[in-house]
Amino acid sequence: MEERVKVYFERKGHMQQGIKKFEVKIDRCNITIETGRMAKQADGACTVQLGDTLVLVTAVCSKEPRENIDFFPLTVEYQEKTYAAGKIPGGFFKREGRPSEKEILTARLTDRPIRPLFPHGFANDVQIVAMVVSSDGENDSDVLAMLGASTALTISDIPFNGPIGAVRVGRIDGKFVINPTFQELTSSDIDLVVAGTRTGIAMVESGSNEISEEDLLEAIEFGQKSLQPLIDLQEKMAKACGAKKREVVIRKIDEDLIKKVKAESVKRLAEINTLGTKEQREEAMNSLSKELIEKLVTEDSVYTDKDVKSALEQVEEEEVRKFIVEKKKRVDGRRFDEIRPITCEVGLLPRTHGSSLFTRGQTQSLSVTTLGTSADEQIIDALEGETQKNFMLHYNFPPFSVGEVKPIRGPGRREIGHGALAERALKAVMPNKDNFPYTVRVVSDILESNGSSSMATVCASSLSLMDAGVPIKNPVSGIAIGLVKEKGETIILTDIGGVEDHYGDMDFKVAGTKDGITALQMDLKIQGVDTDVIKKALEIGKTARLFILDKMTHAISRPKENVSEFAPRIVTFKISQSKIGEVIGPGGKNIKKIIQDTGVTIDISDDGTVQVASQDQAAIDKAVNIIKGMTAEAEVGKIYTGKVKRIMNFGAFCEILPGKEGLIHVSELADKFVKNVEDVVKIGDEVTVKVIEIDQQGRINLSKKQAERPADEQKK
Repeated sequence: MEERVKVYFERKGHMQQGIKKFEVKIDRCNITIETGRMAKQADGACTVQLGDTLVLVTAVCSKEPRENIDFFPLTVEYQEKTYAAGKIPGGFFKREGRPSEKEILTARLTDRPIRPLFPHGFANDVQIVAMVVSSDGENDSDVLAMLGASTALTISDIPFNGPIGAVRVGRIDGKFVINPTFQELTSSDIDLVVAGTRTGIAMVESGSNEISEEDLLEAIEFGQKSLQPLIDLQEKMAKACGAKKREVVIRKIDEDLIKKVKAESVKRLAEINTLGTKEQREEAMNSLSKELIEKLVTEDSVYTDKDVKSALEQVEEEEVRKFIVEKKKRVDGRRFDEIRPITCEVGLLPRTHGSSLFTRGQTQSLSVTTLGTSADEQIIDALEGETQKNFMLHYNFPPFSVGEVKPIRGPGRREIGHGALAERALKAVMPNKDNFPYTVRVVSDILESNGSSSMATVCASSLSLMDAGVPIKNPVSGIAIGLVKEKGETIILTDIGGVEDHYGDMDFKVAGTKDGITALQMDLKIQGVDTDVIKKALEIGKTARLFILDKMTHAISRPKENVSEFAPRIVTFKISQSKIGEVIGPGGKNIKKIIQDTGVTIDISDDGTVQVASQDQAAIDKAVNIIKGMTAEAEVGKIYTGKVKRIMNFGAFCEILPGKEGLIHVSELADKFVKNVEDVVKIGDEVTVKVIEIDQQGRINLSKKQAERPADEQKK
């Protein structure tokens, strides 16, 4: 792989003092990283550029650690400035508002690979802000934000065990491509983002068109090799202009307290680790926690309730992992490759268009599909341009699903991320608009959660779509795979539960059909894994995926032949673009009258595509006939039934289509001589006529006598 690294130090009259620019070429991509020009009061700042897309990324760390917290306070913000694409925001305020779904997903994408690389026990607030300040509409800025976050941290004085590299991998005509453009992605069967360190893969996010495990693994390996020059570049930057890492306070739990808690709890934890349900385990842990607090938090001790709870959690983590590694057992008694009991039900809700209830162990998703028209499409106004979205999947996680009491607000970052993953898994099997003209919305409400609810959403939504009669290519299932790396052993767990997710090292979610993978997401709590682990996880995931698919097909094996009686019926056809104004009429007069007379809804696209929708098929037929009549063109040789509108000395004018009249010349009224036109036809008569000519001025000439001749004579 060709690599070029250039460092331009400041030169008087050529570059401002302190500005340093670095460049690397990967595949056909020139990536430029600059520091020292913008945001110089941040602890670390840089710009990352690909084409004319440029992202400014900053990293700032608080001077003191936050008190009384048991988590690392990292926040990542990603903002797309509309000025980056030469646009002014819409709306009343004309300024950027709440984050879009793309911005939230990119912030999560940036957060996930860097979070495990901070020192354990680091409690200072760290904030990463990525701002897209220039967009060429061709190159995606998300991987640039990821690369910029790592670079800003690497050259700052903030403790960080990086750097990481990040690339997008596509495959076009069988060839892997690094950082494909938006246009190129439309021809790619893989959309894969890989982030990794020098020695391992840290994060994977993928959508694909039912590709094999072998092909996906090859794409991941290609991405891992391709990001190495980006790591080289950041290390060169750290040597050239990086700051010395600051000394920070790393919080650790008192060792004496750990010993006391361990002495009092190990036997009890061994018993708790054999309890079968989440509720039993939580009740037992709450009881143990209270007992330890009563015993260890006294007037003479220096420990607080929080100290004891933190120590107990650390001991619990050690014991859960030891239980798995040494006893080769899982906390709920399952084998490492065993999937919890699954039940699948469809058609539960009587008035919805499609519904299903998928239950796997103590995780349950209620999925409902709703069918709408093109008027229900979501309009996405992004930097790269405006697009319409006719398939949406929304994920909700109400607090009762985990037995908690919390206010219900709008969807958070987690809900949006889980919904996007499930939507990506199903997008590959959705019918195109030409074959199925509906807008499809799927909602997954999680009713119970102990394990992967996003993969339960994939399964439930697939069932719901088939129940709604959506002709998906294949049903899709999903599974979450876990990992415990301890004492030289690598143990992979199928269908991880909540405690295994919490104390394990990996969350590996894979979804697909019987023919291949449609989505993959891998997150780690350790600094990286090699491709051997990913290969094994993919193999285990395939076996589990097919097992779940078999359970699903017992409930419904293929999409229903017809959509629900409560869903709208849609007829789609095309008219000439020149006729659109005629159908709509002045001020919408014509189309409003059709809607009023028939009760249908009508949508007309700029390309002349017409959608007529209603639950009443007769109303649809009536509206379609009206529109087709208004837009139809007379054809030479075709026979019509028309109505006589006017009579002149030389013939009669007959309306053969709405608003279209032709002349039946007196010589074409009958096979005999006609002296008086009204001897043959009168105003209001319905007559059968044949179009014999359309002249250069568009005038239509008709023949009554030719239309009335036998068919064999007409052919002559």
